[in-house]
This record gives sequence, C-alpha cells and structure tokens, in this order.
Amino acid sequence: MSNKDDNQFNFSYPIQMRWNDLDALGHVNNALYVSYFEVARGAFMLKAVPGWDWTKHMFLIANVNVDFRKELVLTASNPLVHVRTSKIGGKSFVVDYALTSQKGEETILHATGSTTQIMFDTKSRATVEVPDWVRNALQSFDGL
Repeated sequence: MSNKDDNQFNFSYPIQMRWNDLDALGHVNNALYVSYFEVARGAFMLKAVPGWDWTKHMFLIANVNVDFRKELVLTASNPLVHVRTSKIGGKSFVVDYALTSQKGEETILHATGSTTQIMFDTKSRATVEVPDWVRNALQSFDGL
C-alpha cells in the first residue's frame, strides 16, 4: 500500500463471485484477485476520469502486486474492491486496491494490491506522458 491513509478510498466496486472462481480448497483462487482488480479499475477510471474513452485512451500494466491476507469464500457478504490512485509520474500512475467483505459489523480485509499503469499510444505503439487532463482528474478525485 502507499503512504496514504490505508482507509482512504473514494471508490468501491462490488464483486460478483462465481462458483468457478473457487479452487480445490473452496476459496477464491489467487489468480482471480488480479481479475477482480482489473474489473474494478475499469469502473474506477470511468468514474475518476470523466473524459476517459477506452476506444481512444489506453495504458499498459507494467507491474502487479497482490498481498493475500485472508481467504475469500463464495459465501462472503458484500465483497468489494476499493480503488485509489496513490502516485502519478511522468508516463505512469499507480493504483492501490483493497478487497474486503463484511461479517456482521466487522470488515474483513482479504487482499491489498497495486498496479502500475503506463500510458500508451496505440497508433504509434509507444509510451506517452500522462495527459494533463488525466493527471488533473486523478489528483482531484483522490486528493493527491
């Protein structure tokens, strides 16, 4: 996680777990966490950066980190992926994640993670600077 307050997320996305997400141990397979992060990140970008258009703007994932904390089972209540931007560089930005569920009044932390996105021009097939409008929207949304 970043240096930001670990509880400070302005965006959360509900996860719909499926029976085939489970492995032989009866919990969500570790590979699925990255997919959950991906789905939540897509929704996050549309909310945090209102002008984002997936047909015109793209980034590559340069790095993925997942720290598994507690198993996630199919019967978990209200599974959510919380998403925030934690750092913006010249050509890249870092997104943090926390996957939680509820057990009564208790919030269960199942995993934390991060991805590094590098802005990419699909026509020139080259990395590009994070556009100011993206930088400004992410900074404004997440209070950077």
